Amino acid sequence: MYSATLANGNHRGLVFMGHDGSMRVSGALAVSADQESTRFEQKINDIIGLSRPMFTYRPGFKRNATVAALLLAAALVAAPAFSAQAPPNVAERLGHPPDARLLVIHADDLGMMRSVNRATFEALERGWVTSASILVPCPWFPQVARFAREHPDADLGIHLALNSEWTGYRWGPVLGGWQVPSLLDADGYLPLVQQEVIERAKPDEVERELRAQIDRARAAGIDVTHLDAHMGTAVMSPELFRVYQKLGGEYRVPVLLENQPPPGRPAAAGQSLVDRMLEMTPGVPPDRANLWLDAYKAMLAPLSPGVYQLIVHLGYDDEELRGATWDHPDWGARWRQADFDLVRSAEFQQFLRDEKFVLVSWRDLARARR
Repeated sequence: MYSATLANGNHRGLVFMGHDGSMRVSGALAVSADQESTRFEQKINDIIGLSRPMFTYRPGFKRNATVAALLLAAALVAAPAFSAQAPPNVAERLGHPPDARLLVIHADDLGMMRSVNRATFEALERGWVTSASILVPCPWFPQVARFAREHPDADLGIHLALNSEWTGYRWGPVLGGWQVPSLLDADGYLPLVQQEVIERAKPDEVERELRAQIDRARAAGIDVTHLDAHMGTAVMSPELFRVYQKLGGEYRVPVLLENQPPPGRPAAAGQSLVDRMLEMTPGVPPDRANLWLDAYKAMLAPLSPGVYQLIVHLGYDDEELRGATWDHPDWGARWRQADFDLVRSAEFQQFLRDEKFVLVSWRDLARARR
């Protein structure tokens, strides 16, 4: 049941409406059937009259022994409504309307190199993105740690890394290779591709390495708000997925999972705070800003109410980034410049306002779990 102000003039607090009846509390307590009830349609037609209340209680009336029966009847009227009510969704738990579209704009690969850091720091400071996640094994991680200490409100997670995907710019595990030998490729780095990790990595070594990445970030003073998986590797096999979920539970932070994942990805079965992840995929030319913007609009505009994460990859198209990604145009230097230009563009920001997206961070979403 819920209290409401009705069109007939009954004021909020006086009438409590259920699915199959209503209870009026004023000088007396009266429980009446609803003529539109489907659950009790036969009883209303054959047994219960609509011309007067089923039960009435007036204070001081001698038949006070009926009070318990009246309250029980009111509870029975209310029960169907209670049972039919869905629990509040994430938007409602955060104080937004149930049909809101919540959007995390999330920058991946922070710490990868200075070019990526510069763009991502600016986007975080100016509110062009609401969250980012850190590649702890990368050489420019110390700069991220300093930024985090100077910006304690920045929403930063750990981009749990089991791969090092650039042929000319490599990194290894946080732990010494002798501690996690199954995570190394022939050159002593984290592997270039996901499949090598899936086929060779031992789950206990994966867990030790990913714990070390989280622990290093926390020891550096970073308030870790969430965990996600670099290149998706940590959710690509049942064994890796169990480690991923376990770490989120033990560190008491949300992990990025989808309630509506694409084929081949594990379903969160209602555990996730995010319905879907979205990101640019190869095929759109990054040197055509109008097409880049149109692709993002086409991705976001049709979304139904829910919670979404838009993943972007930011960077400056400079010598550093071009040198690292020279043979990898997808997610390379020009791509990252295009994403950076997008999030800071007035056109994209106006599009988000026009579409009434509510921008949120992972720190916000974590409050919906409490």
